[in-house]
Amino acid sequence: MSSQEKFAPGAPPPAEFIPLIVPEIRGNEWQYVKECLDTNWVSSVGSYVERFEQMTAERAGTRFAIATVNGTSALHISLLLAGVERDDEVLISTLTFIAPANAIRYAGAWPVFIDAEPRYLQMDPAAVAGFLEKGCTWNGAELRNRRTGRRVKAVLPVHILGHPVDLDPILAVAQKYALPVIEDATEGLGATYRGQSLGSFGQTGCFSFNGNKIITTGGGGMLVTNDPGLAARARYLTTQAKDDPIEYVHNEIGYNYRLTNVLAAMGCAQMEQLDAFVAAKRAIAECYREALGSLPGFTLPEEAPWASSTFWMYTVLIDEQITGISSRDLLRELGRRKIQSRPLWQPMHHSAAHDASGSPSCPIADRIHAQALSLPCSVGLTRAAQNQVIQSIAAIIADAKSMSSVR
Repeated sequence: MSSQEKFAPGAPPPAEFIPLIVPEIRGNEWQYVKECLDTNWVSSVGSYVERFEQMTAERAGTRFAIATVNGTSALHISLLLAGVERDDEVLISTLTFIAPANAIRYAGAWPVFIDAEPRYLQMDPAAVAGFLEKGCTWNGAELRNRRTGRRVKAVLPVHILGHPVDLDPILAVAQKYALPVIEDATEGLGATYRGQSLGSFGQTGCFSFNGNKIITTGGGGMLVTNDPGLAARARYLTTQAKDDPIEYVHNEIGYNYRLTNVLAAMGCAQMEQLDAFVAAKRAIAECYREALGSLPGFTLPEEAPWASSTFWMYTVLIDEQITGISSRDLLRELGRRKIQSRPLWQPMHHSAAHDASGSPSCPIADRIHAQALSLPCSVGLTRAAQNQVIQSIAAIIADAKSMSSVR
């Protein structure tokens, strides 16, 4: 029996499709991009690139920002700046999009996947410390994975869904073993940890401006740091490592990773609206909390007392034993009503693209993955559309419970 046959239709389908998360273009984007086109400043040189970097650095609370073509390239360069080399290992959240794990492989290194903690769904600081203390050997200069024998070189916590990782204990244990920390804040622009912006705690921080992020340039990223030497080297490596731009002399392998002026112009216009976008996201989260908080079997996203979340992707956990419906069946039922939702990413320790043999077990991430579902939460989501989502969920759950009681 298909999921469409299991449950009777609840609320009628909406007249229009409700997407999961789409960009919000309502500021100076057209004006700034037109200026680039009118003046022919469309490539990686132009005033908007520098302006976007300054705006991002100011927002992140760092001295420097280097614009890149996407968040993955910012992560790749950050790993090189951290001295990550071939056959090194980097600790990373297992519950994340695949990009940071891929970036580790670009550097020739290997990811070690760390489990999530169950309350905020972030990288578990206790699991990080446990692995470094018990799963590694330390000779006073190098840390090595007991299982693989490879050198552990860095820690890469990923702030997922707009909420911060609890960084203090991770920074403390990383400092103990002289490990650079690279913040993947690609989903965390506008969020804070203990009153300080994400991206400013590690040796470097990375942001993404992909189409589904809280602000977008269509594609694009940013590397931020407080270290002037690292900033200069990041700019050098992302611009094909030019040692003599007149004679085109290159003494190292560089990368074509610089953001274009056209996309930076869009980023400037989006950054001007970041506070309003964060406020809209938080209002959407509050509306969901009020409406869905009383549904048995639903665990809603929390905000830690030490955090300010943007609720970038509003993600709930669904206990099938209580609700009578799995997260994936709810996804399909919402889809039948023209409402888009999405599960979280396959935990990276299960990815066939990556070797998890040097990683500890990650049971919490497995449970979260089975239960998680992200709901529509675009900055421009109307109250009427959100009410339609809420009403549809309530109707589907009621039908599921009714069918369960009949059985």
